[in-house]
Amino acid sequence: MNLETRKARLHRILTESFAPAGLEIEDESARHAGHAGARPGGETHYRVKIVSTAFEGQNRVARHRAVYAALAGEMQEGGIHALALETLTPEEG
Repeated sequence: MNLETRKARLHRILTESFAPAGLEIEDESARHAGHAGARPGGETHYRVKIVSTAFEGQNRVARHRAVYAALAGEMQEGGIHALALETLTPEEG
């Protein structure tokens, strides 16, 4: 049985995928209780700020696509309803 929280999995996946210089993950699920996609126990709505050299030369759409691709397993699992992204290079962040 995997006892790793979704937030911990997101952190691990993003760290392995982007070797970020900065990574902040906030579980905002409690703020969305009663809204569409919210579940008892949370872990459905996240805000992520990630700073990585991997984003250099990419526009915002390409950066977001890269993050969504890295998190495809978590997204397909149906547990994440909303993901707010801020993707920056070290020079921007």
